[in-house]
Amino acid sequence: METANIVNTGTDRYDGYLARLGLAPRSGHHPSLEALFALHRAHAERVAYENLEIQLGRATSADPDESIGRIVRGRGGYCFHLNGAFGTLLQHLGYSATRHLGEVCGQSAPPERTELEVNHQVLVVACEGERWLVDVGLGDGLYEPMPLREGASVQGPFTYRLEPWAERPGGWLFLHDSKASVPAMVFAPEPVHWSAFSAAHEQLSTSPDSGFVRVCLLQRRAPDATLTLRGLVYERVDGEGRQKRTLETAGEWFACAAEEFGLPLTDVDAAARERLWGRLASSHAAWLAAASGRSEESDAPDDSTAE
Repeated sequence: METANIVNTGTDRYDGYLARLGLAPRSGHHPSLEALFALHRAHAERVAYENLEIQLGRATSADPDESIGRIVRGRGGYCFHLNGAFGTLLQHLGYSATRHLGEVCGQSAPPERTELEVNHQVLVVACEGERWLVDVGLGDGLYEPMPLREGASVQGPFTYRLEPWAERPGGWLFLHDSKASVPAMVFAPEPVHWSAFSAAHEQLSTSPDSGFVRVCLLQRRAPDATLTLRGLVYERVDGEGRQKRTLETAGEWFACAAEEFGLPLTDVDAAARERLWGRLASSHAAWLAAASGRSEESDAPDDSTAE
């Protein structure tokens, strides 16, 4: 993957952001649906979903200004960072963009409750007479905006669907492609300020129970595929199916981060890289041991059937 070598030179940060996306400066941008699609595609392709700051023990916030600075310097983030930054960029480019509380669900059915357990930020953009779901923060999610109305959207080899959230009038249920890493997501109709995500970000980025703390995750959306690096396991999902391989060395892992996810990690020194690799290797070994234990249990005789 082509990566941008951008440093913070004190120039306009929004032009720096657009440069990271491979797009023209603000002076050449005029809000339109065509331009919105180009922005979304570029962001999905060039700015990886990643939780490396958490894995490196570096504190972050949900403040879009902080996230924009990190993106301009060649990094990414997870949903609060990516949609937070992208929403602010869109607003400064003249789009009517609002933020909404969301919850990624562990099943395709929406929660029966009406209150959300917030773990996601969603963007809605009004453009050329229609509202659009804009989301560059699901990792293996949308490549382009999706009309905010009931129905399906086919994007490359993946199909997404929106349905009204019956328990929350005005809210929506997003049904992910069956090949994706999560089944669904729901989001509320009311616009909120970015600070509404601060408490959820604090919990998800620091709690020992959080999956973002336990597992290192990199994801990127290509036009015809989704790419994922979960721990040491690299996975590509496309129209041909699912291919997986385990990265065996630190050199292989960091090369994959740079080449497949656009993350050369020039801001991570040798000592921090060594610590990160040690953490990844240790977690992978523990995962293998746990998987082996589960396999042995499943192979053991079932005492309930013994005579």
